[in-house]
Amino acid sequence: MADDKILSLLGFARRAGKLSMGHDAAQQALFKKQAKLVLFCGDASQRLVNEFNVTIKKHNIKTAAVITKYTMDEISFSLGYRAGVITVNDENFSKRIVELLKQEANANGNKS
Repeated sequence: MADDKILSLLGFARRAGKLSMGHDAAQQALFKKQAKLVLFCGDASQRLVNEFNVTIKKHNIKTAAVITKYTMDEISFSLGYRAGVITVNDENFSKRIVELLKQEANANGNKS
């Protein structure tokens, strides 16, 4: 259930112009301090994740980075753009997505 909410929220953010999708656009959003949240697809390469984590740490960027369970195909289907990394460039969208991700993690933790 939360999956649908997160993907829907990402769709709203895309239509509002509040996402940067793909490697170059996401890095640019980080450097411009626009990115409030960095989301990686679950099947993104470890090299990509490491590169962004190093960039965030090296440049002292105050942005959370989360590896999601969504595949690039699921993101592509929902957003119409195939990317392994996405930045959410709006505080309200990013806060709500983080809340939903935490709810999902809690729900999965309680089932185990």
